[in-house]
Amino acid sequence: MAAGTAALSFSRLFALDKLLTNHTRFVEPKRVRYRGTDDNLLDEIERGAFDFFWTEAGSSGQVKDRAFVNGRDTHTLASIAATGFGLTGLCIGHARRYRNPDEIQERVRQSLRFIWEKLPHEHGFFYHFVDITTGQRQWMSEVSSIDTSILMCGVLTARQHFLDAEIQELATKIYERVDWDWMLNDGHTLSMGWYPESGFIGMRWAHYCELMMIYLLALGSPTHPISSRSWAAWKRPTINYQGYEYISGNDPIFTHQYSHAWFDFRNQRDAHLNYFQNSITATMAHREFCLSLHPKFPDYSSRLWGITASDSFRGYRIWGGPPSFGEPDGTIVPCAPAGSLVFLYPECIEVLRNIRERYGRAWGNYGYVDAFNPLTGWYDNAVLGIDLGITMLMAENHRTRFVWRTFMKNKEARRGMARAGFHTEEWWEEHPQPRNAVAHVEP
Repeated sequence: MAAGTAALSFSRLFALDKLLTNHTRFVEPKRVRYRGTDDNLLDEIERGAFDFFWTEAGSSGQVKDRAFVNGRDTHTLASIAATGFGLTGLCIGHARRYRNPDEIQERVRQSLRFIWEKLPHEHGFFYHFVDITTGQRQWMSEVSSIDTSILMCGVLTARQHFLDAEIQELATKIYERVDWDWMLNDGHTLSMGWYPESGFIGMRWAHYCELMMIYLLALGSPTHPISSRSWAAWKRPTINYQGYEYISGNDPIFTHQYSHAWFDFRNQRDAHLNYFQNSITATMAHREFCLSLHPKFPDYSSRLWGITASDSFRGYRIWGGPPSFGEPDGTIVPCAPAGSLVFLYPECIEVLRNIRERYGRAWGNYGYVDAFNPLTGWYDNAVLGIDLGITMLMAENHRTRFVWRTFMKNKEARRGMARAGFHTEEWWEEHPQPRNAVAHVEP
């Protein structure tokens, strides 16, 4: 099992299969006429996601892992990753004045106070799932290195966006408390997490997936940095699909999106490759893979494609390709093309617009449902915080580059990339490396 797939499987499958019991039903497609521009659509998408992050948060400021499409939700399970996306979403909403700016700023203060003062942690790392009110661990979930990293990205985005002394101080303390070296557990690569009952998870972030944000945050830490040798320690396997050659594990397309939501890899590369271009190629290959399934699933087309970890009629599934894994069944996952808006905009916006126009039941109070199956008529009646999050952030990055511009103001983010050996493409042209050589990076 590849790294990104394994990371999702530890506690999410156990928790979400339970939660999905009353979340699915068959309905007939309802066609509507959408007359807005593409930018109107992106704004509607962002407003819907913002409403989720605002409405489906507890008094602690922590965000629900999921909620019903049209509200009236009673779930109490929060996800620290959803909170990380949510903090960034609140920054976007504040900049766009989706709500009273003072109210948004106070919500961010409230969330950061709770994270610093009350949210249980281990060496600065947080449990994957927590109670939305108390912050206590739920579902026997792990202390998660990737979900903590997503939370840190949101925390650091808020620190740069809000000119508020308390927010900036809290965000700095939360980030600087994370003991990244501890998560190495005497190895060269970071562990995926830790359980109080059994210790460190044996599986490590050792193959390319969404892992880049973890290593870059750890490399940039002023208090608990890891050696830059760890950046070179994880493997970068290459696959070739119909002429598209790129690095990838056997993971869903989201693994090519998450780190790019905050870290700006455009026109940058390390001693190995340009990761932004790699995600462009991965998205192109994923699109071709979906189109290859057309004989089996006739609804798949150039205007309707995209599979990534999501809900399904059978429960939560980790699926996608290429190569095919997880037994795709014709389900469409809107956040798959939405998360690649910055990589392959014309092809991705075409899908989002088509869904908005032709599949009325795929749209609710918070934007697109998490998934639907046009072949069977099944529509999820839930949304997931992480899927709305990647959709919102990538839509905004396409429109204004806001998240990239804000997050990359953090000196720690820039230091992390520098220690990993990132330079502009122009720099590499002036400093060519011998084939298979790895450029020197700071220890």
